[in-house]
Amino acid sequence: MSEEEERLLEELRNAAEGDLRAFEGLVRLHQRRIVADCRHITKDQSIAEDLAQEVFVKAYFGLANFEGRASFRHWLQVIKVHHCLNHLKKQKNKAISMEDEGLRGAELKAFSTIDKDFGRISDREIIHRVLDAMPEALRIPLVLRDMDELSYEEVAGSLKIGLSAAKMRIKRAREWFKNRYQIELGMTSQRAYE
Repeated sequence: MSEEEERLLEELRNAAEGDLRAFEGLVRLHQRRIVADCRHITKDQSIAEDLAQEVFVKAYFGLANFEGRASFRHWLQVIKVHHCLNHLKKQKNKAISMEDEGLRGAELKAFSTIDKDFGRISDREIIHRVLDAMPEALRIPLVLRDMDELSYEEVAGSLKIGLSAAKMRIKRAREWFKNRYQIELGMTSQRAYE
């Protein structure tokens, strides 16, 4: 837990009812990461900020449940994971299954599309492209483990899968990511010389 987070939590504990300044400080401290993670989990930039705001609202109203055994950041990540997974489940009920061959083909086509107006793109943009192209069954465990820094056990619990399944998905996701990243990096380098 960072010193700033500890200070803000102490201020929050001692704040008068209705004084939101310390909580707003915690939001500012974690907002960028929560928004980015919501985007990576859902693959939808247009709703990532809304989902992040909903996560902070849930955290605010659930503060009485925060016991401080884990860091506030970790507690917030757990809320975010469950909120984003619930959002995805609702979307699946509304849309075509993510396992639909046409959708999977569209993901791969989107990944391989060369944007002619793009010059040299940054590593961050390549990472976003690769994560956006990654199948959900691999992307979500990878984001939870490597970006949110959840343990394998926490990933398995969050996704309601066995520990060995979580480890296998993360291993396959890392391999998939590495291969696609190298392909995308090669395409980007090639574009820079054209």
